[in-house]
Amino acid sequence: MSRPIAASPAMPVTASAPPGSFAVWGDVAAPGLLTVAGLREGWEQHRAEVVFDCATAGPQHHTFAGPLLREVLAAARPGFDSARRKERSRFLVAVNGGDGHHTVLSWAELDADFGNAPVLLATRMDDVDLDTAGTQLVVPSDRCGARYVSAVTGIWIGSPRLPARLPEPLLPALPVLPVA
Repeated sequence: MSRPIAASPAMPVTASAPPGSFAVWGDVAAPGLLTVAGLREGWEQHRAEVVFDCATAGPQHHTFAGPLLREVLAAARPGFDSARRKERSRFLVAVNGGDGHHTVLSWAELDADFGNAPVLLATRMDDVDLDTAGTQLVVPSDRCGARYVSAVTGIWIGSPRLPARLPEPLLPALPVLPVA
């Protein structure tokens, strides 16, 4: 079950989201705001028992619950043709946290036809609701906790476009990389 992402006329999704909520925007047909309670009520909750290494606090053991990131983002209707795998594989997902931490995932990591990673937007951690703390991005397959993002404030979806050729002034200045 999924709920449409609610756009807020009072606050454009490019501004800072109110506490306890986060914005979903980018190359999507339905940008909007979500809350932890909305994630818990609108989508199927999945559980993940994880162990990851934290550079500052050592090994962390937690149980998270929340919807799959790909299901929540699908409700925003990303700007790709879902029947075209190559098109889907070009999209990126950038996630910002309340402490300034951010990370990037590829749509292909999340997509069932590619990596099928069960990445969560956690609504609960160790059986405690995250309504006050904010949702947390959980990447259960990561050994390191660097892509876990606390107090998510925004998620951007899009496809960066590289130029077809390098700009002429840059080309002669690039060194030839040595072969290992």
